[in-house]
Amino acid sequence: MDAKTFLRNHIAEIVEIDEDTFEEVFTFFKPKQVKRKDLLIRGGETVLQEYFVVKGCLKTFCHDEHGREHIVQFALESWWVSDFPAHASQARATMCVEALEPCEVLELTYEAREEICRKWHSMEHFFRKKSNAGYVALQKRILSLLQNSAQEKYDLLLTQYPQLFQRVSKTLIAAYLGVSRETLSRLGKHNK
Repeated sequence: MDAKTFLRNHIAEIVEIDEDTFEEVFTFFKPKQVKRKDLLIRGGETVLQEYFVVKGCLKTFCHDEHGREHIVQFALESWWVSDFPAHASQARATMCVEALEPCEVLELTYEAREEICRKWHSMEHFFRKKSNAGYVALQKRILSLLQNSAQEKYDLLLTQYPQLFQRVSKTLIAAYLGVSRETLSRLGKHNK
């Protein structure tokens, strides 16, 4: 499925949008091919864009003062990815977004999104629903990190996103869960 059709179907899951309106909306998106290990967002750079994933897998991450990587999000097909706090205020990134596979994304700038929302109420509704879903997912993730054991976090991730375990290295899964690679191996053995 091409990027245009993929986005059209994604929007249609939430709002009705006629073909002429969608054609206009699509002109605000810029298709990009991204190579594995390319950074879409670099720490310290001003974040003016967000990305809709058409194909591939990306990660949003930061490093702590000890150089440890902390993965905030993986982004698979039909997910949106950015350093959202920096994007919302058009500030400097504190996180990076890196392609884990060759990816096809649709880039949307902050200004373009604002223009889309000004012109089409249905699209403003779409983006509000997507943002709300993102907030809900983030709070669930935070609660899981605070309340669940390592095994419970692992089991939840495996249940919700089994495809990640085929597409992402165990080292990255461990960084996402906040456990060591060795602990992750023990958790995986528990499930067999």
